[in-house]
Amino acid sequence: MLISAAIYAPLVLPTALLPFAVRYRIIRQWARLQVFLLQALCGLRYQVEGREHLPAGAAIIMSKHQSAWETIVFQEIFPPQTWVLKRELIWVPLFGWALALMRPIAINRGAGRQAIEQVITQGRERLQSGIWVVVFPEGTRVAPGARRRYGVGGAVLAAESGYPVVPVAHNAGSFWPRRGFLKRPGTVRVVIGPAIDPRGRKAEEIIKQVEAWVENKMKELERVV
Repeated sequence: MLISAAIYAPLVLPTALLPFAVRYRIIRQWARLQVFLLQALCGLRYQVEGREHLPAGAAIIMSKHQSAWETIVFQEIFPPQTWVLKRELIWVPLFGWALALMRPIAINRGAGRQAIEQVITQGRERLQSGIWVVVFPEGTRVAPGARRRYGVGGAVLAAESGYPVVPVAHNAGSFWPRRGFLKRPGTVRVVIGPAIDPRGRKAEEIIKQVEAWVENKMKELERVV
């Protein structure tokens, strides 16, 4: 993965001159390569349940975050997307510069309300452009069986913009640990929940519904691994 990123990242930098849709298709090929290599070299596959819940237009994905796996494979599962992430990632030479071409919402996590306003403004613009926005509401990777407080930023974006929220649970951390090098062979289960209509609802209500669905589904997924 590291070798391919070091080769691919500088090659895609000239795509900054291309429209986002074209640029995304080119850069996404790196993620597709990783999916192939995970299967061929590590025996790690995945299955998706609940695709019928995906809305026709752009939406906000709120997902459990356990490893690097979902940041790669979600590009195979969901329509063209970008992510809310910490701004330090785009400062990484080559990799971060290529990541910046995917139009992420790069926030200063210590900025409080200013960061939320950035998520609202830039998130609304991405959604109106047809780009899905991926939010990991816990803010960082968590180990299987663990949980952190769900941040309200993505829910505020939903309440302010009116775009639906798609909750997602998966057990990737049981196969690709957040701080581990070795990967376990097996099949990651990704479960897509029913879309949540945020219109007329407060952000606190939305995030509570997301958290309840995701955490309940996680108990089921981690019980069978």
